[in-house]
Amino acid sequence: MRQGPNSQKLTTVEEMRDFFQQADKIYYDEAPCKTIDITKDIADTNIYQFRELAGLGTTVSNEQVFNNLKLVTKEGFLKNGATLFFAENPEQFFEKAVIRCTVFEGIDKRYITDDKIMSGTLYQQFLQKMTWLKTKLNVRYDIEGNGSQPRKEIWEIPETAFKEAIINALAHRDYYDKGARISVEVFNDRIEISNPGGLVSGIPKNEFGKRSLSRNPLIFGLFERIRMVEQVGSGISRMRELMLENNLTPPEFNTEGIFTVTFRRPFDFNKWVDKWVDNLTANRVNIIKAIHKNNKVSKRELEEIIDLSATAIDNNLNALKDRGLIERVGSAKGGHWKINYKLP
Repeated sequence: MRQGPNSQKLTTVEEMRDFFQQADKIYYDEAPCKTIDITKDIADTNIYQFRELAGLGTTVSNEQVFNNLKLVTKEGFLKNGATLFFAENPEQFFEKAVIRCTVFEGIDKRYITDDKIMSGTLYQQFLQKMTWLKTKLNVRYDIEGNGSQPRKEIWEIPETAFKEAIINALAHRDYYDKGARISVEVFNDRIEISNPGGLVSGIPKNEFGKRSLSRNPLIFGLFERIRMVEQVGSGISRMRELMLENNLTPPEFNTEGIFTVTFRRPFDFNKWVDKWVDNLTANRVNIIKAIHKNNKVSKRELEEIIDLSATAIDNNLNALKDRGLIERVGSAKGGHWKINYKLP
């Protein structure tokens, strides 16, 4: 692949597939779904829902709508993207084209407290996911100044940021990857939304968030038709803006292999540390508080703050490390302390 004066050898299946996709050759959502029966497996309610959301009138037949949107191949097969949008049970044809939603107790994946699979059309998966997520997060209500209007919901992380991330996952996931699903994982300190397929090779890493190139143009176009892309804004940059506007940590993105966006949840340190009071000595609680206040605090400084000897400080630090509550990152001089916000 030629890039300016240089040539890059394509060595992986993903790189080759992206190369041909850019040449408009092998988009997964444009390929025919030869196992679906259009007369039996397409739900009229899904078509009517789409027409209403897209603002399509009633004078044009469903068949004409499908033809106008180019959802059927020349051979008469419904395309994969259309199957994902309109089939009664799309997972019957694409087993992994679902969203797995999981809640973990703590900050790792040892203890699962809720685990659900969201299936149905891509739009139905989006609605189910947003409803489920609302029940797992802190949501407060602003009832002042609304008059007769419905009370305003204020999510701990902006609702629109989640809409952006979920639409992005549904529209841009690598549907060729049949061994993975979109996942939404809720931890005590963060929410991670992941989808198979990293950054499309046509977008250099230094232009991530500035340029848009869809891996599934048909699916993306259908979301545009129902105003979902327009409704949730401008993707990556919008997520960043929303988090900053709400004084939250900017979203973190992993673009290699599995595309993942991580939203850090608002965190009340005092409430968390109070839960450890009955499980730790006062000295160890005070050490954690000192580290929270200054993660570069030295052992000598801890001796003065806690009023303990060097040996006692070492023993307490080792005890906290053994419980997995703290760890040292980097060297003794240039590094810092990290608190792992696990629960008792």
